[in-house]
Amino acid sequence: MEQTQIPKSFRRFAHLLASFFFLLGLGADLKANDGGIPLQQNPGDLLAGESRAICYSGYRKGQHPDRGAGAVNPSDAEILEDLKILTQHHFTLIRLYDSRVNSAAVLRLITTHKLKVKVLLGAWLDAEVSNTNCPWQKEPYSEEFLASNKIKNAQEIDRVVALTNQYPEIVVAVAVGNEALVEWNDHMVPVESVIRYVRQVKQAVTVPVTVADNYDWWAKHGAALAQELDFISVHIYPVWENKDIDEGMAYSIANLQVVRSALPQSRIVIAEAGWATTASEFGQRADEAKQKRYVEELFA
Repeated sequence: MEQTQIPKSFRRFAHLLASFFFLLGLGADLKANDGGIPLQQNPGDLLAGESRAICYSGYRKGQHPDRGAGAVNPSDAEILEDLKILTQHHFTLIRLYDSRVNSAAVLRLITTHKLKVKVLLGAWLDAEVSNTNCPWQKEPYSEEFLASNKIKNAQEIDRVVALTNQYPEIVVAVAVGNEALVEWNDHMVPVESVIRYVRQVKQAVTVPVTVADNYDWWAKHGAALAQELDFISVHIYPVWENKDIDEGMAYSIANLQVVRSALPQSRIVIAEAGWATTASEFGQRADEAKQKRYVEELFA
């Protein structure tokens, strides 16, 4: 089928799905593959009762969050178009990564248009220490830059609390930070600071509080932080770890098993998972048909 024959809404949906696929909760049929603790949950363990959800920001070509010179955010009409497409495809739970202008607009539009969409709301944390392990950010940040980020992070925590309490019927959980702990990031925050932010949020909201990071970090370093949280949010991407589609789901389950074995008392939410359709890093492993297969297997 030529692109001109594909409905506009479907093309937009395909773009959204390709950006980040997101599933909440572990299915009851997942089995342990190493003799460890079974990866089993009841339907009642799912966040907001949903197993079908998606990460969403809505930025289109030429739009972006603040990169130091201000943000270029989607319009209300563009956000509303996206939300209607997502609900048409039965995505009624979305994840937002920060609590700035764009996320506030999403929450406002959900309320104004009475859309049946729930939100896992994020507080984005910027770097509070330099991380020389980051492949693309080798130069240490200045002390002034890091001090400024600490002020911005405190303001972001205030915003996530305010939005959560302003939209109690929509926000079902709060994620404090996203991949701010894993060893390769460019926005590292010490785990002690993350714990402090978590405690501050938990004192101010009534919804569950989590932190989102790579599965490997949770398994190796997550014990102290996990004790502070209502659930842990785990990211799994086999395609980033040189796996092709035939071993993609088995590797995903193995990733989760490592976390379950390390943190047997923690409730686990899959906060990011997916498969790229096109990317120079992955070559032929990035493919739309492979994405479709991975998503279907993850749903199943």
